[in-house]
Amino acid sequence: MKIIIEGKPISYKDNPFIIAEAGVNHNGNLNLALKLVDAAANAGADAVKFQTFKANQVVINNTEMAEYQKRNTKITQNQQEMLKKIELKENFYYPIIHRCKKRKITFLSTPHGGFESIKFLQKLNIPAIKFGSGDLTNFPVLEYAAKLGLPIILSTGMATLKEVRRAINVIKKTHNKKIIVLQATTNYPCPLNEVNLNAMRAMMKKLDVLIGLSDHTLDIEVPIMAATLGACVIEKHFTLDKKLPGPDHKASLDPHELKNMVNKIKNIKTILGSFIKKPSNSELKMMRVVRKSIVSLSSIKKGELLTTNNIGIKRPGNGIQPRYYYKILGKKASVNIKADELIQRRYYDK
Repeated sequence: MKIIIEGKPISYKDNPFIIAEAGVNHNGNLNLALKLVDAAANAGADAVKFQTFKANQVVINNTEMAEYQKRNTKITQNQQEMLKKIELKENFYYPIIHRCKKRKITFLSTPHGGFESIKFLQKLNIPAIKFGSGDLTNFPVLEYAAKLGLPIILSTGMATLKEVRRAINVIKKTHNKKIIVLQATTNYPCPLNEVNLNAMRAMMKKLDVLIGLSDHTLDIEVPIMAATLGACVIEKHFTLDKKLPGPDHKASLDPHELKNMVNKIKNIKTILGSFIKKPSNSELKMMRVVRKSIVSLSSIKKGELLTTNNIGIKRPGNGIQPRYYYKILGKKASVNIKADELIQRRYYDK
């Protein structure tokens, strides 16, 4: 399976496609949003992702904030009030997309505002649609987006495998098979005992789609582990400053951490190598120095028997291999042999 997003291949054979999740960490400020694009590009991420919504399209009035939102903002208000402050204004999109093109990083955005958000993003010619976990069961919206024929990236926080299958089937019924499913835990930050990377591995075996990870832990350990286990997409929140006000800053990486994560993930394919066990090029040069051969422990006269007293095993490794040691014992020396010399096959009778 392979999916292409703006010329970048996504498959289990390629380096993971890394999405730097700016999300709502722009705090409604265009300058901050542009700096987030630059930080993601500087880190080497493949895409930078924002969130597209109007607060009144996402939640009804007077809906309580999520616990993590209360904890991270230390403010008690309703969701609609909070979300209104962190909307990405419509006139921000063109300068942000222009900056993305200039920095050669893919622009993505999650349409939290349902049909209207998707229609808006469609006008911007986005290359793929990423849905958050909250829309996993939103079949009308999934179907609408799938009919556009774009790759669909779908987070699966709070979901059972059965629910994930249902969402995949809704998308596939539109004849859109460009699907990437991300293991996720809807908790910000996510404690390590709730990550469940084995669920990601299970989905790799049981679902006929590409699988990755959307990570909400505080460190870079989990994304690196996920990439090592084969995740083809890694999504991770980042911010310019964890002390900024807002619901997601505290559970995000700073630019230095993001760059460190990207570098380490991009090294994984190189580190994993092939499935063939063989000496590396540098090891071929080391064999002579490090491996051992059968050698004379003392001077041996012609006609003398080769015994444990006069032959042994030492470096270097360019003589007769030690595996022949017991076959050589008891043989008769055919020439005079100096002490501490590599035994040659011509030195003893066959």
